Amino acid sequence: MQESAGILGYKKADKGIMFFLVHPGGPFFAKKDLGFWTIPKGLIEKDEDPLQAAIREFAEEVGFTPEGNFMPLGSVKQKGGKMVHAFALAFEFDSSQLSSNTFTIEWPPRSGKMASFAEVDRAEWFDLATAQEKINPAQADFLLRLLELEKNS
Repeated sequence: MQESAGILGYKKADKGIMFFLVHPGGPFFAKKDLGFWTIPKGLIEKDEDPLQAAIREFAEEVGFTPEGNFMPLGSVKQKGGKMVHAFALAFEFDSSQLSSNTFTIEWPPRSGKMASFAEVDRAEWFDLATAQEKINPAQADFLLRLLELEKNS
């Protein structure tokens, strides 16, 4: 089973907690929106600590290395079977400063041409209602788990 780790960023605003989500880049996701946003995350390498994997992947996908008090949010299993481990972190970030790494695939398919795409093409802060619509349904539990942690802190 594949395992990923990621970071759910958040900040407090006038209208409550805002959640930091990213949209996957590349041609397969270009016209997909609701249910396709995600926490910045990626595969955990062999013998890698999940939090270290989450920090590494966040830095690659967003363009800055997060630091601070990481709070474990547990794990969820996505529809395809991948297990995702998440950590919450409060931070400020201007989403227009997104700087994602890239990947290369043959595009269009069977064309023999290679094209590069950003791994993450957008990042935004969302209120709870919007985040719940945008996020991959399996990851929506992370939003509620974070709210519960914040309520009890």
